[in-house]
Amino acid sequence: MGGNEMEQCISLTRGEPTYRREPRMKEMHRFKFLKGKVPQLLAVFAATVSAISDGMSYGWASPVIPILQQEDSPVKIQESDIVWLESIYMIAGIIGLPITIYTVDKFGRKKSIILAAITNLAHWVLLSVSTNIAMVYVARALTGIAGDVAFVSAPMFIAEIADQKIRGFLASIIYIMMLVGIMVVYSVAPFVSLPVSSAVGALFLLLQLATFPFIPESPYFLLLKGKEEKAKKSLQFFRATDDVEKELQEIKSAVARQDLEKGRPQDLIMVKSNRKALIIMTVLNAAQHFSSISVILMNLHTILEDAAGILDAKVAAIIFSVVMIIAAMVACGFLDKAGRKVLLTGSSLFTGLSLAALATYFAVKNSGVDVTAYNWVPIAAVMLYAVSFKFGLGLVPIVLTAELFPTSVKAMGMTASDAMYVIFSCISIYLYQYLSDAYGMHVPFYIFSASCILTAAFAMFYIPETKGKTLEEIQFILKGQTFGDDAPQKELNNGTPPDVRPKTPVEDTSKL
Repeated sequence: MGGNEMEQCISLTRGEPTYRREPRMKEMHRFKFLKGKVPQLLAVFAATVSAISDGMSYGWASPVIPILQQEDSPVKIQESDIVWLESIYMIAGIIGLPITIYTVDKFGRKKSIILAAITNLAHWVLLSVSTNIAMVYVARALTGIAGDVAFVSAPMFIAEIADQKIRGFLASIIYIMMLVGIMVVYSVAPFVSLPVSSAVGALFLLLQLATFPFIPESPYFLLLKGKEEKAKKSLQFFRATDDVEKELQEIKSAVARQDLEKGRPQDLIMVKSNRKALIIMTVLNAAQHFSSISVILMNLHTILEDAAGILDAKVAAIIFSVVMIIAAMVACGFLDKAGRKVLLTGSSLFTGLSLAALATYFAVKNSGVDVTAYNWVPIAAVMLYAVSFKFGLGLVPIVLTAELFPTSVKAMGMTASDAMYVIFSCISIYLYQYLSDAYGMHVPFYIFSASCILTAAFAMFYIPETKGKTLEEIQFILKGQTFGDDAPQKELNNGTPPDVRPKTPVEDTSKL
């Protein structure tokens, strides 16, 4: 070691500034936003790693159905079984609705996530040993139920533990995990046996069951159950500091106020703010599926058959899933900067254009024109679709679901939204199958394209911007009031007289 280097080491030891310290300080400043948030990131990862398994289930039909149709298939299927293999995953989610409402409020967000993981694990085990179509149906139904519970309880858990500055980013992780799962099943399932691909799906659930039980329950839920000391320890864990008294009191105030709200099912309709939240989520869940996401994910290999001369459908599907992941990850970085509204509007417009291009290709082909020279169009269209859809329309709704509903009706509101997701998924799948068989593949894709354009207008003129807003501020916006305005108190409390509302400043529930 030379003299100058020795002097620099000594000066660093003494705390004296040197030119070598400046880059290090800049690097540390670059990661300043993570200070106190690493436990939240770890908790969200543990809570959402099962979404990789859910993504595998979601995209399972596209690569696996062609395998099941082969002569040497371990499970013999008929042509009529295909639509059921695609839709039973969604239909079973309806069965999970009452289970979801009960478990998240009775047992908590954490236990609900664990219950969903165990159920999903049973699905992969059953699928790996299936010898007939009935066993496959049961397995698909189990994962549909588990997915419903997980995609309500996990976003709820995330919203209640997240710092408001990164809430959008954390809430979007579950969707990225799901996209990873779609990529995994597209990359693995076409090339291995059914038991092997099932084992891969099970591994992610085992990882969650080995890690997530050690994560504390949401402090918000613990306070709802009167467990203040546990709530304090939970908050200390998620904030990486013992100094949480101020935030704990804010959450207690929020719980005290929201505990006065009745939280009846009819409040989803009768209360103005809840009604607007329900309308937004119903339209967005319909828009997601009438943008053809379920149809494309479950029929991608068939849609890309025309482009086989350019790129094998199996390879194209893998590239498609990778593009979706990249687009979603980039969008995550913009959620808390550009905002939900901008991403949703722009994404819907470009998704509609990509579907219009795909529909036009199939329309020209069905008219009898030779389109061999243009068989690159399906690949280009679905790749543009992958980017545009996942940059907003495929990401923002799941973030808004956890933001728009107040605690008093959050479980019911999120479950109702999930029900809409399932219902419109089934409708879109059946609509596609019927219209494409009766009139040609271009007809449903033109309808899906028009739906995306209408969604862009809805997002622009009706949906409020929630970027940087606390959960409490969002409720004021939905009520059409200015944050901090005390009138009318009766509406604020869903009918509760003003004099019973806690005499505290408007609480900040964003850090829940």
